[in-house]
Parts: sequence; C-alpha cells; structure tokens
Amino acid sequence: MSTPYASAAPYYARYRPPYPAELYALLVDRFALDGSQTVLDLGAGPGTMSLPLAPLAEHVYAVDPEPAMLAEGCALAEERGHRNISWLRGDAAGIGRLCLPRTDLCVIGGAFHRMDRTRVAADLDAVLAPRGGIAVVTTVAAPWPAAVDEARERFLGPGHGPADREDVRDAEDHLAKSVFSRVATTTWERSTRCTVDQVIGLQFSRVCSSPALFGDRKDAFESELRRALLDHCPDGTCTRTVTVAVTVATRPRR
Repeated sequence: MSTPYASAAPYYARYRPPYPAELYALLVDRFALDGSQTVLDLGAGPGTMSLPLAPLAEHVYAVDPEPAMLAEGCALAEERGHRNISWLRGDAAGIGRLCLPRTDLCVIGGAFHRMDRTRVAADLDAVLAPRGGIAVVTTVAAPWPAAVDEARERFLGPGHGPADREDVRDAEDHLAKSVFSRVATTTWERSTRCTVDQVIGLQFSRVCSSPALFGDRKDAFESELRRALLDHCPDGTCTRTVTVAVTVATRPRR
C-alpha cells in the first residue's frame, strides 16, 4: 500500500513551484559557488533545490527518507543531464552515518521545522568546511480559497490541513543559538497564478492530502474540488501571494 509520502512524490515533483532565481544568485554570491564545491541538500524531496544547484557545484548529495521522492529526483536529473547528484536515503537524524565528504554548503528547503533543529546544526558542525554554512529556505503562502479546505474536510475529516507552518523567526532563533550563529535572512515576495489543475496537483503533493489518504475516493475528491474552484475562479486560475525567505547561517568570523 502506498504511503502518504510515496503517493505525494509524483505530484510534488510536477506541481511544486521552483524557488526564485534570486535565491541561487544569493547562494552563489554568499558561498562563492563556482562549480568546485560540495553541497548537501537535506530533506531534498524530488530535488527541488538539488537540480538547480547541480550546475553550480562539483557534487550535490540529495538526502531524503522517502525512496519515492528520491526516484522522482533521480529521473528528473537523468532527463536534464545532471550526473553529479548522489541520491541518498537518510534523514536529518543520521547525518553522521552518511559518511559525507567535507561539505561547503547545506541547504534545507521546507523541512527544517520538522527536524530536531538543535541536533541538526550540531551534527553539521562536523561536516561543513570552516567557511561553509547552512541555508534554510522558508515559504509562507497566502491560503487558497476556502473551497479547498472545505472539500478536503468533507473527504478526510477535520485535522487534515497543513499541520506545520514554516516560520522564519523559528529558523533564525535556532541557528543563532548554534555554532552557526552568524545569521542573515533575505526575502522575496511574488504573486503567483495557478490553474485549477495546478491547485489540485498541489493538494496531492502534500502529505496531509496525498492520494494514499483518499484511496478509491481520490477521483471523486478531485472532481468535487474542481467544481468548487471553478465556481470560485470562473476563469480557471487562482492567484495568491507567496513569500520565500532564505536564512543563511555561518560560523562567526574569527
């Protein structure tokens, strides 16, 4: 039987929007990425950050506990001709067991708030080069129309909405208390327009509303949500504001 994480993987790979180009420009500038560095993508999913970072690094280690996510990322890397990504099954609690080489940058996108943040920073101290650092990417989006939550609750019941909310301040506070205490956050805000198909795909990309949870009622949910969204957005598109923030943490200069 498919798990929520496994069944969400293909939708995650297809429908989750990319991070803005400005994020990668900032990382290039801050960590002098010139194709000779080693990057760790912790909680990589299907390579949302690993894939864009591959041309900027000598090697990328994409780590995620869900094999289906890694399989999606590996397929995308093959399509795009990226041969310098290693797809590793693992999680934030087992950084030491990954036997990684000295690493110049660790990126964490959309997963830091689910980790033992104190332990992760401590474990990365043994992995990251002296001038290396951590970049935590946080996304905060305006809610979808109420019809989305209402349809999900009719099929799955209450309590199946997004349980964890990413928090920029939380990331800053945890990192400031770690050995990587030199912390700075940069944000970008943009208005995004999604088709009804994209909004539905994004619901299936979430663990709280993945296809596995609906079972044989998945198609019925999709049909009902489509009708509700078209009632709310007759032109077939929904717009919302999305804020992306990157919190960069490095060791204090000596």
